[in-house]
Amino acid sequence: MSSQRLYLFNPDNDLALANGDTNYMPPASARQMAADLALLPVWYAEAESFVLAPSAYNQAFFKEMQAALPLPVTLMTASELATTPSLHPVPWGWNAALRKQLGQGGISDNELPAPEAIVKLRYLSHRQRAVELLPRLQMSPGFCGQSVYLTDAEAWKHFVETNDHSLLKAPLSGSGKGLNRCRGVFSSFVSGWCARVAHTQGGVVAEPVYDKVEDFAMEFRADGKGTVCFAGYSLFATTASGAYEGNLLLSDEAIEQRLSAYVPLSDIKQLRQRLEQELAALIGSDYVGFLGVDMMICSFADAEPLYRIHPCVEINLRMNMGMVARCLYDRYVVPGGEGVFRVAYHATAGEALMEHERMAAEYPLRIDGGRVLSGYLPLVPVTARSLYTAWIRIDPPI
Repeated sequence: MSSQRLYLFNPDNDLALANGDTNYMPPASARQMAADLALLPVWYAEAESFVLAPSAYNQAFFKEMQAALPLPVTLMTASELATTPSLHPVPWGWNAALRKQLGQGGISDNELPAPEAIVKLRYLSHRQRAVELLPRLQMSPGFCGQSVYLTDAEAWKHFVETNDHSLLKAPLSGSGKGLNRCRGVFSSFVSGWCARVAHTQGGVVAEPVYDKVEDFAMEFRADGKGTVCFAGYSLFATTASGAYEGNLLLSDEAIEQRLSAYVPLSDIKQLRQRLEQELAALIGSDYVGFLGVDMMICSFADAEPLYRIHPCVEINLRMNMGMVARCLYDRYVVPGGEGVFRVAYHATAGEALMEHERMAAEYPLRIDGGRVLSGYLPLVPVTARSLYTAWIRIDPPI
């Protein structure tokens, strides 16, 4: 009997991978996000697969969505795992704690990555790999970016004090976490933070802060057999602290057109090809699934060229919101449509539901031929207890 895919959303993956412990317990915020957004995989899962989610309100919402849009997947609860044979898990990302949890939940050991594969994934996810890759992607004066991996206090101090504005990163972290912004002063707080990070992760990644005009990413898919292929673009926004805010929903062609207003399209396409080669060499057969490489368009005043590509801010060896946005657009938005994809957080229970009701009234949903023509579409159920929401809003056609 062939395995059936089981998709699940575990947004604590980066934290769990950094921690490395099989008994890692995610913080309450991550558990809340996992519960509120459990249905997110139904929008990118392959047909005829399962999505792990509690029933009740998720099931009712899912049935409502299936009546309007083609969602060829089936929901499954945790209690059904042990009684359903040959399930092949496809999580947001793999880590040692999730491997143990799924094994205890009834998933067959031969459907789980070996412990040594998780160790290799942790090595490949370390930001030192992005530091090493960056120079190999700077193929002309149209590219920029400096990133160094530093392991001792004198090096951290020197980097911070010789750069007016710098960013220090924990080598294993994600989604705007594990970052420290400095403005030329190596304070006792920053010194202590660097020491703690280096003690658990080996060192600290240091970068100058650039004048960013666009955040974007290239998404790829690794087949686990040594080949990595381009899967689409992601044009996204971040908060001032660096946390993911949302994506523009546009075709790949429209994103290329927008980026080519700053840099030559030939540079973008050359970078795509180079990354397919470099990522295949880096990953080999050690990873299967989607991955993303975050990038920036940076501005350089009084210099030529004025705009340049930073080709490797970080590598995300897991599913990511940019790939979710790509799947949403390609599968469920009318061709040529434009809009936004957002993941929002509300600090107080009830706020999310109020906002959901306002959006539904202000932007009525219009569907044509199984695709969103315009309006607001919630991607997960919103209840009085929801703190996290995910939705798209498509602009009316002109």
